[in-house]
Amino acid sequence: MNPPAQHTDVGAYALGVLDEADAARFEEHLAACGRCAAELDDLMGLSPLLGELKECSPDPRMLDARPGPALLDRLLSEVGTARRAQRTRRLCLVAAAAALIVAGPLVGAAVTAQDAPSHSTVSAAKEMYEEGDKIGTVDPVTEVDATVSLQSKPWGTHVALKLGNVKGPLNCDLVAVGRNGERQVITTWAVPPGGYGLPKATEKWNREPLYTHGGAALNRDQIDRFEVRTLDGRRLATVDNA
Repeated sequence: MNPPAQHTDVGAYALGVLDEADAARFEEHLAACGRCAAELDDLMGLSPLLGELKECSPDPRMLDARPGPALLDRLLSEVGTARRAQRTRRLCLVAAAAALIVAGPLVGAAVTAQDAPSHSTVSAAKEMYEEGDKIGTVDPVTEVDATVSLQSKPWGTHVALKLGNVKGPLNCDLVAVGRNGERQVITTWAVPPGGYGLPKATEKWNREPLYTHGGAALNRDQIDRFEVRTLDGRRLATVDNA
């Protein structure tokens, strides 16, 4: 008489190598064992993988034989490791997405070639800037070059900023000032010691302007001006909404 199903039978069941009687006993065990049910869920991808391997194998008959204990243990170990790695990657992606959702409205988004060297990321930031109606200024005192790009949205106004000729280190924000005096912070960012948009800078990244964007709950015709300021209240540039 065969022994009752044990926790170790989950791997053999997933591979389909149990005989009919043992498979039936394991299924009875599975109905009451949460541990085996969880392990089986992790290992169910192994059989399709073996099927694909069999189709690609130069001698498919080699995969028709029942695997020995050593091969079975190795296969189960590799599949388990791969599945755990996949779960970890999924959790990391979910955590990163959650962080962006929480932080996005507070800090906006700032992109430079140094922060995100991939062509697609930098191009996307510039495209958001290029798509709007632009108004800009060079402040006569600070000489900071600021241009905002505006797009009307159902929820308010999307604002993209191109900022140059600014030296750091600084912590800054972009503020929309309503015609009624209301002030709304659109986005915040840090300027590194090397600065942004400085034509004579020695480092390439410091010669590039800063692109940043965010949103205001004010409609465009409700906005009087935009202010680029340091977080301690010093004005760097004012862009009037003509």
